[in-house]
Amino acid sequence: MEPPDFEAMNLTVKPAPPAFPLCGEWKEAAEGSLFHLANILLFLGFMGGSGFYGHLYLFTFLTVGFFCSTVWAWSDPCTTDTFLWNFALFGACLTQALYIVYKLRSLTFDKDFQELYNCMFKRLGVSLAHFGKIVTSSDGVVHTLEKGQFFAVEGKTAIDKLSVLLSGRIHVTVNGEFLHYIYPFQFLDSPEWDSLRPSEEGIFQVTLHADDQCRYIAWRRKKLYLLFAKHRYIARIFALIVRSDIAEKVYSLSDKAFDMAGHRYDLRLPSYCHMPGPELERAHDLLEVPVPGERAA
Repeated sequence: MEPPDFEAMNLTVKPAPPAFPLCGEWKEAAEGSLFHLANILLFLGFMGGSGFYGHLYLFTFLTVGFFCSTVWAWSDPCTTDTFLWNFALFGACLTQALYIVYKLRSLTFDKDFQELYNCMFKRLGVSLAHFGKIVTSSDGVVHTLEKGQFFAVEGKTAIDKLSVLLSGRIHVTVNGEFLHYIYPFQFLDSPEWDSLRPSEEGIFQVTLHADDQCRYIAWRRKKLYLLFAKHRYIARIFALIVRSDIAEKVYSLSDKAFDMAGHRYDLRLPSYCHMPGPELERAHDLLEVPVPGERAA
């Protein structure tokens, strides 16, 4: 059997058509300015941060960027799919930006609460949404104390709330002796609040009265503890600022605490707490380190 003559048969193999259309020629000119502007805006938009203002920044830039992409795609009749996708993304980003603006408008506060947020909560990174829950639990009411009016009387006033001074000055005494002042954006009753458990009751051991007209915000104990049970983050924030306020008050008392010899001692040390005067003097003598030169003399 003779082998087939392939040359005489003249067999040719046609190349398979490409799966995707090939680019016939590259464009000599760059895309229009709208195309580049859209991509720059999208790049800037994706650099947005967190929080309400970060999200507003993000979706504002994305809205403008996708709008520019939509206009660019509309100018080319061969990019129907590109136009539709860019238009859909433009609509979604615009809706989200308008929703954030609406939420921000609903989270605006009175001047007093805005100052409270800026001075005490903003530096801790508390969002406006969480602060809105804090304001709601106080019923949004600002209380007033006239000059000479008492906020609490030693041994009589029950501890049933937590309060922050907004303006004025509060004079604190115990047994008729001056302890310290309370200034704006300090708690009026942070030691009393921190000394009790949620199920316990107590009365003030100090007297607080207004040196001049004062304004303050108060949260009822039960209502605030319900808020803490629902939002553990808010509970941690209050624990931080309340104990920081107590530390500042104790430190201010330490600056005024001296023994009979004129030496300053620290009220924060447990060994000095509730110690009678003679025992305090003996404790100071024991802790005092003798100087070699003085011993020789």
